[in-house]
Amino acid sequence: MSHILVVDDEPALLRTLKINLHARRYSVLTAATGQQALDAVGRGSPDAVVLDLGLPDFDGVDIIRGLRASLSVPIIVLSGRSGVDDRISALDAGADDYLTKPFVVDELFARLRAVLRRSAGLAPPLSVVLGDHVIDTAANTVTGPDGPVRLTPTEWHILKLLLAAPGRLVPGKEILREVWGPEAEDRGNYLRVYPGGLRRKLEPDPTRPRHLITEPGIGYRYQP
Repeated sequence: MSHILVVDDEPALLRTLKINLHARRYSVLTAATGQQALDAVGRGSPDAVVLDLGLPDFDGVDIIRGLRASLSVPIIVLSGRSGVDDRISALDAGADDYLTKPFVVDELFARLRAVLRRSAGLAPPLSVVLGDHVIDTAANTVTGPDGPVRLTPTEWHILKLLLAAPGRLVPGKEILREVWGPEAEDRGNYLRVYPGGLRRKLEPDPTRPRHLITEPGIGYRYQP
């Protein structure tokens, strides 16, 4: 039984989602504010989070960042904000999917099942030595020869996808879909920046990478 945290300040919607989740044999915890959500996570990690952006105390994007500081589980945004910039901000902050209100309940649960499958099947190892860097994927920390190395939430998302598939080519469209959502599969320009940033931070010689390999026009590969 998967444990789902639902965060929304609309009582009627919370009740509806709780009833539907229970009917599909999920365990449910609800929160009406960002602080309640952070407190709930502090008491135990859910398997996934469904999060509204329009909370009364904190902006939902800030809550995503707060959750990502301690959680690597899937986060689905459920929001009335339909602008492209809102979606990009949420996904860059660490969300895995974005669904706008009003929504179809069956679609929400299809997306929830999808992110839970991906989470179970694409778990990176807890600790990886990449060159002279030690990567802790549970704590989201990188330690290099000169000390800690900071990665952005998007860099972490891409890196974990690659680390979860050592030696395997990960298609660019798969990375775009997993990090930015299904609607981003044709936006290859998103990948012109982040893999290069990872190489600059983690490879001894970014111009001749040994571990984070680009297969031009196809995708990316983590070579242990």
